[in-house]
Amino acid sequence: KRAWPADDSYLRNHILPALGRKYMDEVKATDLIKFQHSMREKGYALGTCNRCMVLLRYAFNLAMRWGEPGVSANPTKEVTLYKLDNHKERFLSPEETQRLLNSVARSDNPLLQYIVRLLILTGARKREVLDCKWEDFDMTRMLWTIPVTKAGKPRHVPISDAVVSLLNEIPKVKGNVYLFPNPKTGIPFISIFYSWNSARKEAGLEDVRIHDLRHSFASFLVNAGRSLYEVQRLLGHTQIKTTQRYAHLTHDTLREAANAAMSAIMAPSA
Repeated sequence: KRAWPADDSYLRNHILPALGRKYMDEVKATDLIKFQHSMREKGYALGTCNRCMVLLRYAFNLAMRWGEPGVSANPTKEVTLYKLDNHKERFLSPEETQRLLNSVARSDNPLLQYIVRLLILTGARKREVLDCKWEDFDMTRMLWTIPVTKAGKPRHVPISDAVVSLLNEIPKVKGNVYLFPNPKTGIPFISIFYSWNSARKEAGLEDVRIHDLRHSFASFLVNAGRSLYEVQRLLGHTQIKTTQRYAHLTHDTLREAANAAMSAIMAPSA
């Protein structure tokens, strides 16, 4: 599992300190509900609380499957996960995009401007951009190969003319295979939050997350008249229903077109 370090962190930092002194057959639903509420009181996000509960649910299911003595029921079944609203998309307007680009160009992190531009121009995920290598870009076939994606398999992203220009601007570090090596370590940045946060605040875009650059790329495509199938392929979605969240943009664009037609029809004749 690619996310096992996160599971390990949830276990050591949250679950074991709260429940680690109990045998599994001593853990009751009320214990889990108290644990869930205590995490919320400490200010943890709903998603973090849910991930801990899902991890506990899996642990109890494994214990039952393996026949661990005393574990005959899964107490997490009595615990309701918090309802999440993860479908909030934030799309940058062209004017906001320019403000952001101007801001990242002034960042103390000299690589931030190139990172953000590549994110906007490709719709790639943050980790895909931060970890990319020069050898991943095939300038003959005009393809960027992302070796391992969220789906666990490689995907190929077309290299646009704008990306070509950007690649020519990025300063290369002699002997380093990465596009964006941390100057202090020579390997990809673990996090760029500090420089990103400073840049978005300066641009007056405090509510914009890095992942919203991916949403904005999709928005630009749809509003330019590209199909949802094309958006799906470019974003690397395995299922079209994931791309359907952008369908309302298509409707907005069509509505504008219909209004334009009506304006032409209703315009007074000379």
